[in-house]
Amino acid sequence: MKQVKQILNEALKDIQPDKGYEKEIFRRLNELIRKINQNQNGIRAILGGSGAKGTWLRTFDADIFALFDYSKYNGKSDRLSDILEKILKRKFKNLIRIHGSRDYFQLRQGTFTFEIVPILKIRKASQAKNITDVSPLHSQWARKHRKLANDMKLTKQFCKAQRIYGAESYINGFSGYVCEILTAHYGSFMNLVKNAAKWQDRAVVDAAKYYKGKDVFREINTSKLVSPLIVIDPVQKDRNASAALSREKYDKLKHSCSEFLKSPSKRFFEEEDMGKSFLGSKSGSRSLFVAKAKPLAGKIDVVGGKLLKIYEFMRSELARHGFKLIKSGWEWDRKNDALFYLLLEKKPLPKNVEIAGPPLDMKEHVANFKKAHKNNYPKSGKIFALVPRKFTRPEDLIRALMRDKSVRERSKSMSFRML
Repeated sequence: MKQVKQILNEALKDIQPDKGYEKEIFRRLNELIRKINQNQNGIRAILGGSGAKGTWLRTFDADIFALFDYSKYNGKSDRLSDILEKILKRKFKNLIRIHGSRDYFQLRQGTFTFEIVPILKIRKASQAKNITDVSPLHSQWARKHRKLANDMKLTKQFCKAQRIYGAESYINGFSGYVCEILTAHYGSFMNLVKNAAKWQDRAVVDAAKYYKGKDVFREINTSKLVSPLIVIDPVQKDRNASAALSREKYDKLKHSCSEFLKSPSKRFFEEEDMGKSFLGSKSGSRSLFVAKAKPLAGKIDVVGGKLLKIYEFMRSELARHGFKLIKSGWEWDRKNDALFYLLLEKKPLPKNVEIAGPPLDMKEHVANFKKAHKNNYPKSGKIFALVPRKFTRPEDLIRALMRDKSVRERSKSMSFRML
């Protein structure tokens, strides 16, 4: 068995951005920032997100924060996006406005995607008019722990490989910022793994020691403490940075950490090819359906939520119509179409399905049931009937679901193929 240190070094090497790619993206970033700042007063663009923290992985989108002077713009928080849009449209083509708590902008140059976020420049979190205003303070805090940048990258990649990375509502996992806080709090990736494996039903992490010796659950509004992991934001002591985390993703991290400690391997940092995994599960008695959904335009969180609704709807409808779903999953990389994998038993269902009616002693209801269903019979104290099944093959149902209003409203288009 390889030594853990060697495994981590190899994993880190795999997730580090290509030097040429990184050099090119920084060149483009610097050019964009210079162009935005040209002839501007009261607004200054800077590098933001994981790029500013030095914690980005091999593939990443680059964030630019457009900082608006607080004294000049603090009363115009709801107009920052409009002001920035006018500035950007004079300087760039192909600008896309994305709706959010405060609208931001996407700029694509070849294979690179840049996000430009309007932010009110603040010195402390209490000055924020919008949640995004605090983002530069997160960057500043993470940079204080820059010696742990590589460990933070390992934490992020570990979570990505377990499919628990991202705080968006369609994921409910660990955000990049929470990964950074956890790593800094425990002092290294391995210390985090050792501690997370021992987390109980709930855990509290207070990296800035705001509540040292105090009961967090008495000090903070309980509405902010519903998640299984409480991570006190080191720049905003009344905020739970992991409020979006679900029990499922919390338990998944605990389990993955335990498994890694039992049998350390680089595979814990490698993202599974979901398509290959499902193809490997396919057999002569099973059919694999791969549905493709073209996402709507809009805020990532909202678009992802709609795709998740489609996936959940398809699963529930297949079950409701009697089809046995052996395995399912979905993936979306935010840039391409979403893919839904549905592994089902291949054998068609019987042409008729049994439905239950009222108890036999409910004479009037039984009579009405018999009128509605001719092929009826008593059984176990109730009246039953055999009725024609609408769908005997899953592909027919899936084809019908593609035309359903709830699916059409949540995607631009959908298609599927059977493998």
